[in-house]
Amino acid sequence: MKREFLLNILFLLFINLLIKPFYIFGIDRTVQNRVGLEDYGLYATLFSFTFLMHIINDFGLQNFNNRNIAQYNQLLPKYFPNMLVLKLGLGLVYSFLTIIVAFILGYGTRQFSVLGFFILNQLLLSAIIFFRSNISGLGLYRTDSLLTILDRGLLIIICSLLLFTNFAPQPFKIEWFIYAQTVSLLVTAITAFVIVYNKLPYFKLKFNPAFLLLILKKSYPFALAIFLMTIYTRIDFVMIERLMTNGEKEAGIYASAYRLLDAVNVLGILFAGLLLPMSAKLLKEKKSIRPIMRLSLQMLMCGAITLSVATYFFRKEIMFLLYDDASIYSANVLGVLILNFIIISGGYIYGTLLTANNSLAKMNRIFVVSVALNMGLNFLLIPTYGALGAAWTTFLTQSFAFIGQIIIAKKAFGLTTDMVLFGRLVVLGVLMAVISFVLVNYEGMPWMFSYTIALAIGVSLGFLLGLLNINALLQLLKAKTDV
Repeated sequence: MKREFLLNILFLLFINLLIKPFYIFGIDRTVQNRVGLEDYGLYATLFSFTFLMHIINDFGLQNFNNRNIAQYNQLLPKYFPNMLVLKLGLGLVYSFLTIIVAFILGYGTRQFSVLGFFILNQLLLSAIIFFRSNISGLGLYRTDSLLTILDRGLLIIICSLLLFTNFAPQPFKIEWFIYAQTVSLLVTAITAFVIVYNKLPYFKLKFNPAFLLLILKKSYPFALAIFLMTIYTRIDFVMIERLMTNGEKEAGIYASAYRLLDAVNVLGILFAGLLLPMSAKLLKEKKSIRPIMRLSLQMLMCGAITLSVATYFFRKEIMFLLYDDASIYSANVLGVLILNFIIISGGYIYGTLLTANNSLAKMNRIFVVSVALNMGLNFLLIPTYGALGAAWTTFLTQSFAFIGQIIIAKKAFGLTTDMVLFGRLVVLGVLMAVISFVLVNYEGMPWMFSYTIALAIGVSLGFLLGLLNINALLQLLKAKTDV
């Protein structure tokens, strides 16, 4: 299983590193520079708002379905048609409630002119995630990996025509970005559905109220966990826009920094998406999850520490390179946000394993407190410190949630603290801080060259400290049977 996990995570990282960095820095960043902080702040706020309501549409079905199909492949013909009917019903409820809440919040004509497309995009995204949960649950990991880049690849093509050619008759508008996402998501959703459909021995939509209620009951803990996590990770945008007089501009600043956290977060999301079905299968077969957990921690945390620490020290240079409206203030927002990647990465590992183990009730207690902590700190810090206050709130909330997940995981799996691994990670962090500080203040070479050297040294230190082991990786890749 370790070998299968490694092969697939390397493939997943390879194809995503081909596509997603270009999308984030070539397309998404260019869109913000073209439309300005306020228009992009509007986009980021509405995206976060509709994403907050997204749990009504998903209701935890993705993680519930991924876990169950991975353990019991034969359930696919029974589960898929019933859950598809359930998804359609939840989508209607989601759309209605989102519009009602938008009215209550006092959104104006400009917001409502594009809100319908945001809702449609969330419905399509939810459908894609649901279809992919079946595909990965069946063990079609490489197919699932290719689907992770399909919508972004299509979006790159469409937006490149609009941004970098004379195809569009007028200056780029933020609405075009939203419409392009709709087209890309629609094509991806259809593709994913066809793949699942071809794996079914038969397909017939069913409406079985008793079965649907049973699924809702079983998926409820997953839904609550996702809902709570979404609140304390995405409500910042909405609160910034609502609590400040220049809310849309401040939300745009926060979005410009958060984009880089989203960019590196792709690594953690990919790990978690692959780790969940594999760990669920290991637990069903009563096999140890420690080898795959340690491998995940070593690889992901090594990358997270290297990227986060180097980026923190080069935050000013990076922001001024990427954005026309960059400032020292926005650079400091990035500095705080990027350190979250270290904490979030650990949370992906422990949280995914706890989800596979169905330890959701305990996690949800931690998440409830995290939501209260997040909203309380946001109300306290945002009016005075703006986006920087929201960044510090995110850091403190994520730290609390991560510590809680570690405590739960140690009890659930009987884990002991690996002081050797912990010590090596601390040493890596300290060395990266020293090296990055020296390089960012060295004026003998261009800063991008210094930043690249810092990242390269971080990877080298990972090998020297035993966090990344070439021999072990090669043995796993060459092995003919699971280790």
